[in-house]
Amino acid sequence: MTMTLLTTNTSSGDSTSSFTSKINSTYKLYIFKFIDINPATDAQDFTFQANASGQSGYNEYVTTTYFQAYTFESGGTPALAYETSIDQAQGTSFHPITNGQGNGADESAAGTLWLFNPSNTTYVKHFYSRMQNYHGSNIANDEYSAGYFNFTAALTNIQFKMGSGDFDGTIKMYGVK
Repeated sequence: MTMTLLTTNTSSGDSTSSFTSKINSTYKLYIFKFIDINPATDAQDFTFQANASGQSGYNEYVTTTYFQAYTFESGGTPALAYETSIDQAQGTSFHPITNGQGNGADESAAGTLWLFNPSNTTYVKHFYSRMQNYHGSNIANDEYSAGYFNFTAALTNIQFKMGSGDFDGTIKMYGVK
């Protein structure tokens, strides 16, 4: 497996981070690496959505699931939770890959999103993510999300943003052969 760095988006007080080129049939797997993602507004979700070829608005139909393992900074019992409120069933909203992320200097997020075969025009577009995030309520989260975009056109654009407000951080997009 060979990973090729295709592009790096560095955000500093930006509302979105969009990847509008280099998602094509060259690679069947794209990996996005998130480094020090930090919202300006406390307790925000870091989210994403996509566009099918020729579409705009980042509002494609998506079916998703989300769960997290977490522990409190103050101690207490760690837990594993399936978050039904984050799931979408043929929804068109941006899908959270972090939940309630804090905006303190020690509350950034890091992780990875895998996007499978986005240029295929026969099948839906599958993805999954794993993120580490420090919640606005002093909780360390290990977050897992998966799902699919329900269209068979090529997926050509992907956008990341906070639920509200701007953010800082770096997102790297890799193609994998």
